[in-house]
Amino acid sequence: YTATYDEQEDIMQRAATKRQRHINVALVGNPNCGKTSLFNYASGANERVGNYSGVTVSAKEGIAEFEGYEIHLVDLPGTYSLSAYSPEELYVRKQIIEKTPDVVLNVVDASNLERNLYLTTQLIDMHLRMVCALNMYDETERRGDNIDHEKLGKLLAVPMVPTVFKTGRGVTALFRTIVEIYEGRLKEGHIHVNHGQYIEQGIDSLRDVLRNNDDVRRRYTPRFLAIKLLEHDSNADDFARKLPNADDIFSIRDNAVKTIERELRTDVETAIMDAKYGFINGALQEAEFGIGKDEDTYKITHLIDHVITHRYIGFPLFILIIYLMFYVTFSLGQYPMEWIESAVSWIGGMTSAYMAEGPLKDMITDGVIGGVGAVIVFLPQILILYAFISFMEDSGYMARAAFIMDKIMHKMGLHGKSFIPLIMGFGCNVPAVMATRTIESRRSRLITMLILPFMSCSARLPIYIMIVGTFFATQYQTPIMLLLYIIGIIVATLMSRILAAFLIKGDDIPFVMELPPYRFPTLKAIARHTWEKGKQYLKKMGGIILVASIIVWALGYFPHNDRLNAQQQKEASYIGMIGKTVQPVFEPLGFNWKMNVGIIAGIGAKEIVASTIGVLYSGDDSFADDEKVVEGDSKYSMLRNKMEQDGMTQSSAISFLIFVLLYFPCVATIAAIKNEADSWGWAAFTAVYTTTVAWIIAFAAYNIARLV
Repeated sequence: YTATYDEQEDIMQRAATKRQRHINVALVGNPNCGKTSLFNYASGANERVGNYSGVTVSAKEGIAEFEGYEIHLVDLPGTYSLSAYSPEELYVRKQIIEKTPDVVLNVVDASNLERNLYLTTQLIDMHLRMVCALNMYDETERRGDNIDHEKLGKLLAVPMVPTVFKTGRGVTALFRTIVEIYEGRLKEGHIHVNHGQYIEQGIDSLRDVLRNNDDVRRRYTPRFLAIKLLEHDSNADDFARKLPNADDIFSIRDNAVKTIERELRTDVETAIMDAKYGFINGALQEAEFGIGKDEDTYKITHLIDHVITHRYIGFPLFILIIYLMFYVTFSLGQYPMEWIESAVSWIGGMTSAYMAEGPLKDMITDGVIGGVGAVIVFLPQILILYAFISFMEDSGYMARAAFIMDKIMHKMGLHGKSFIPLIMGFGCNVPAVMATRTIESRRSRLITMLILPFMSCSARLPIYIMIVGTFFATQYQTPIMLLLYIIGIIVATLMSRILAAFLIKGDDIPFVMELPPYRFPTLKAIARHTWEKGKQYLKKMGGIILVASIIVWALGYFPHNDRLNAQQQKEASYIGMIGKTVQPVFEPLGFNWKMNVGIIAGIGAKEIVASTIGVLYSGDDSFADDEKVVEGDSKYSMLRNKMEQDGMTQSSAISFLIFVLLYFPCVATIAAIKNEADSWGWAAFTAVYTTTVAWIIAFAAYNIARLV
């Protein structure tokens, strides 16, 4: 069957109509303004809602159906501005410039208009089709705020739609406005934010020399690029240097900056920021904005903060909360952990019983099941820990934790903006290193990168649980876990002072941090976030941990000699040779050769340390007749007996835990430091000095523990 001409034309018309009914919408706004709540409500996507800066670290895409239109929503990271300081700011700007959306949906926290509208003014500079959602409008109503949102919309030439994304209020009106803007049915206007005489003269002179350049028009509006050049924005400077008339552009820019700074007696970036806030205040006055006093919507937040951020109570309370987190992680996680252990043992037993003898059987039982099984048993504790962290992030407590630590550590030489990356470091050091871009001072940025490896990332947790659970009684497990994190913080603090005093000198920049209101997260949100982290953990089990376990097994299996028992075979293997070769380095710390191999393997990823120990002690029946090992002993007891036969003691365990906490960060972290510091020198320095510090402190801890 061949379609007729009319049918083909009809098919083409329907396809064209369908394309016209696709609207690409970018969600842009400050952290904590509710973008992700709208994204989840409208698209049904399983994204978590964060309540502290930096939760949404990449763009998430979803689709919402509305009156025959397919609205493609892109949830961009929360950002306070479109400068070139943080990864979030750069990412949002790049997405808007390179993947120009049909409509920008600027989500604004209506209860904090002045701060949120600063980003709006920068979006106005970009000359985009835009609509503003005045979110959390219910809070302003309860407080009795007065604002003529229609008049504010006319003043900014941007439609303003009151919304409450938690309940879905205003979402229909918001989507209808987006459709009207897209279809051209809503009359579009445009304004220029007036920055005052001298700044506007500088903008005009730069715009005139930029507007005739095709490369500029394809990526930027000349006005936006002119403003960014005046601000000495690094990305704008890099772009302008490639233009054919770059010399003229920078000459005009430098003259304009001199004039502005001479006349306004301040640096040009501050002058532009002040001008924007002046414009915002003027617009709010015109819109008769006033904060009501009917109800203090932040009353509960203020009451809780009075205790949580108290100068004397705040820090002990923070330690208590972390202690409770680890206590519940150990005690509650023990039961499902035992079930998984039983399942892993059953699978191992079945494999051993039914597979034919040979290398394949040994690889599966000792390599795959022994290695991956040694790490996967910690999944319950990982999930419980992430559930706690998710609650602290989503409720707003994590921002307070950073604030509390800032107050303590500021007196010790570690300042301000370093604390967001350091807090992130407890999750993973790699994004934490990348987050140091938010620190304007190169001195502070470098010091933060160099001490970040001492923040105990979640990858170390399986090692802690394995060693602490093996060598220490239940009542000591939680305090020891907490002590490890505290030691990391103390070492980071001391090293920051040493580095600042002797190696990296300069002045620091003050830090101002937003403390968002407390919002009780839903169980669904916590469960979703926890499961997302659990999935990442399981993927790692099937990826790097599986490969590493097989490699460790192979090194322990070859060269193979059937006349040797398991213990003797491993000692005579390649891995035994490696472990014994480095033994002189680690013997003063109380490690045996198997622990040495674990340490070396951990250079790739810290979880591999636990899987390596699992492989090296799996299938090891050389101690089966030992009188200490009796039927019914737990896996921890069995492992402890095997390790003690190899010379490990509680003192060795303490030394090993401290060394794992402090030594060489994973390869990915070293690569991230190289990229952010733009130097292999600093990356190599980090690798060497962290391992040296780890050896010295582990040596001291081992010898002190032996005396106690």
